[in-house]
Amino acid sequence: MMSSALHLLSFVVIGASLGFMGGVFGIGGGIIAVPLLVLGFGLDQPLAQGTALVLMAPNLLVGWWRYHQRHPVSGRAIVAIAVSASATTWGIAHIAARMDPTVLRWLFSAFMVLLAARLVHTARRQAPPAERPLNVRVLPLVGMVGGCSMGLLGIGGGLLAGPLLSGWMGQRQTTAQGLSLALVAPSSVVALATYAQAQRVDWQLGLPMALGGVLTVSAGVALAHRLPEKPMRTAFAAMLVGTAAWLIVGPMWMA
Repeated sequence: MMSSALHLLSFVVIGASLGFMGGVFGIGGGIIAVPLLVLGFGLDQPLAQGTALVLMAPNLLVGWWRYHQRHPVSGRAIVAIAVSASATTWGIAHIAARMDPTVLRWLFSAFMVLLAARLVHTARRQAPPAERPLNVRVLPLVGMVGGCSMGLLGIGGGLLAGPLLSGWMGQRQTTAQGLSLALVAPSSVVALATYAQAQRVDWQLGLPMALGGVLTVSAGVALAHRLPEKPMRTAFAAMLVGTAAWLIVGPMWMA
């Protein structure tokens, strides 16, 4: 019993660390949790993605609710992006949960490299584009793009939707962030349910990690407001590239 209690506590501590880092860097704990579960715990890629969703889903739901209280978005816009994203997530997740783990790991690594490039680009960007009226009819397309990422990788819906909303559709940052959360929060629940149905979730590992993450994500967000953004994003981008490389090389080297 002592050994089981220590294992449970260690999972809570790991989840707390992931939640804190996700709050600091503002990109969610999944991008960090999935490589850790693959390389540190030996889970295959689909199982790691499904288990990471246990950590992500409650944090995203809470974050969406709190953000919406401060920066409300119209109900019509929320429905347009959330429904399309959730439906796309459901369809793609059924495929991803049954994909070859090696192929899925390569796709996840490539996404991390692209994310790192975007973080560096964002840190160098000077002024945001001029704001334009929100075109609700286009939002389902954004939802489908984000839903593809959520279903395939379990992450990245907001990371893809954010630039589309703020750059392509010309929305101010608060609106883009609110719509991104409206996309990823319900999509994470749909993806989790789909991966769980395919037996691609380790609940004994994911639930204590989720508990730890809920306890620390707010502290990470608070710290992020006190840190310099540009060097922090550049350092994190370098870490993502290194992790992506290790996701490919590590399993082959250990084998």
